[in-house]
Amino acid sequence: MSFSLYLVGFVLLTAGIAWALITAGVAALYVTIASVILLGIGIITGVARTRAKDPSG
Repeated sequence: MSFSLYLVGFVLLTAGIAWALITAGVAALYVTIASVILLGIGIITGVARTRAKDPSG
């Protein structure tokens, strides 16, 4: 549940950045590339932050 909530937040952040870039007149190709990179970073950090910790012991 926590991973999906994290991912939804990151998708909203990425959408906002993409909207700002399009409004600023950046080419759609560069907006798409930036969005894919941001979503990849979001997935990687989401997995790292929400995975279950190994019990030490």
